[in-house]
Amino acid sequence: MQNLLPEPPATRLPADTEADAALATAKQAGTDDAYKTVAARFPAYSGGWAALAESALTEQQPVTAYAYARTGYHRGLDALRRNGWKGHGPVPWSHAPNQGFLRCLHALSVAAAEIGEADEAARCAQFLRDSDPAAADALT
Repeated sequence: MQNLLPEPPATRLPADTEADAALATAKQAGTDDAYKTVAARFPAYSGGWAALAESALTEQQPVTAYAYARTGYHRGLDALRRNGWKGHGPVPWSHAPNQGFLRCLHALSVAAAEIGEADEAARCAQFLRDSDPAAADALT
């Protein structure tokens, strides 16, 4: 059966140049403390939480990664809703301000799998692919 309803428009989060600059500085430092400073200063910015989650995964700390990723994921959902997202529809990877949320979603899937939450890992992986297959391809 073919869906006759049009797909909702893509949601593009607004840029946060101040948070982006802080994250770029933290990346140069390359420490968790630098990323924590970004997350504390810009708690609604998913990019900082994604960096922390990815770092925790690299350090074999899946529970910590899960907590960071879940925080960034929920903050990203809040931002998406504020910007017209209705719970489904494209969230393009090609739009840089969306990448923090999408990275959190991916990290949440990976961390969930590592702590034995297979159903959540699968849901998050599917949500990522549904948001933008290019995001899933870039992150996996």
